[in-house]
Amino acid sequence: MNKARRALGNFCALLFVVLMLSRASAHEEPTSFLELRLTGEGMRAILTASATDLAHDLPAVEPDTLLTPAGATAQGAALTGILGTRLVITADGLPIAATLSAITPVAEKRDVRLEFDYAWSSLPTTIAVRCRLFPYDPRHRTFLGIFENGNLDRQEIFSGDAPPVAFGVGSTQSVGAVVRQFLAAGIHHIFIGPDHILFIVGLLLLGGKFVQLLKIITAFTIAHSITLGLATFRILSPPASLIEPTIALSIVFVGVHAFFGKRRHDPRMLFAFAFGLIHGFGFANVLQEMVLPRAALGWSLFAFNGGVEIGQACIVVLVAPLLALVHRRSELVAARVVATGALAVTVAGAFWFFQRIMP
Repeated sequence: MNKARRALGNFCALLFVVLMLSRASAHEEPTSFLELRLTGEGMRAILTASATDLAHDLPAVEPDTLLTPAGATAQGAALTGILGTRLVITADGLPIAATLSAITPVAEKRDVRLEFDYAWSSLPTTIAVRCRLFPYDPRHRTFLGIFENGNLDRQEIFSGDAPPVAFGVGSTQSVGAVVRQFLAAGIHHIFIGPDHILFIVGLLLLGGKFVQLLKIITAFTIAHSITLGLATFRILSPPASLIEPTIALSIVFVGVHAFFGKRRHDPRMLFAFAFGLIHGFGFANVLQEMVLPRAALGWSLFAFNGGVEIGQACIVVLVAPLLALVHRRSELVAARVVATGALAVTVAGAFWFFQRIMP
């Protein structure tokens, strides 16, 4: 009984942590996107970043100010000075200076796009990039795409105190490097997406034999892999304004089902597949913000999906044995765990739904 009670405490603590994460909108991760486009005469850097992040180090400047053409232009020099110390690019070991050529608000996304020009007399052999744009927020990540002759040849991800990235001009990024980047991105995406976590927890609450749970999770995996591929290849791509509230409703659905207990026939595999199709579009939203390398598009998609699966597997390995232990020790405690978990999942899903439909 003591072990069962400890398991109950651990499970409730886990749900508490996840619910604290739900105070922020799911997938609301501070992210910026940087493109470096190389030519024989120089390089253009195109940075798209949140107005909130850009305004952080500008005294008395509100983010909304940067979302107007006049306000953004007025702060162009100040932003160039700040970002110039945080985005440092060297060519053959020598630093190259940036000149701001354009600054454009992207009001519908609350972003600002800045374009910088770098000049050189001849195409360098090697280029190194050091990037930490917003050190006040250690969660911030910058996705870097490097283009040569109009083709995306390389992608990198900067987060925290990531070391500089150096590459040879004219070289091609290896498939292994692409896989490592997107595998990590997929794992990271699961663990910053509490909505996906709670959906999986909701599916597992009623327990079951290992083979049964494996079939349920496999159905979810197959389904979201299908729609992730469709959206990434631009075959079918519903708007996020439709997908995100539907994901929230799927969480409410599995929570309510778990709350009312088992039925003669277990429909969870059907739920997992049906809602997995929706969650796949949610996973695709993060990939659509990135320009994927065409030469390794299949590998990028495969690796990102693999990272998602690893993240899901970690959740299953943590939750399923814990629930099984509670059921073995005490059915009364197990019933309370399931009821508590189901209530938490339902409340969180309802909160996200109303948050996402609000203007």
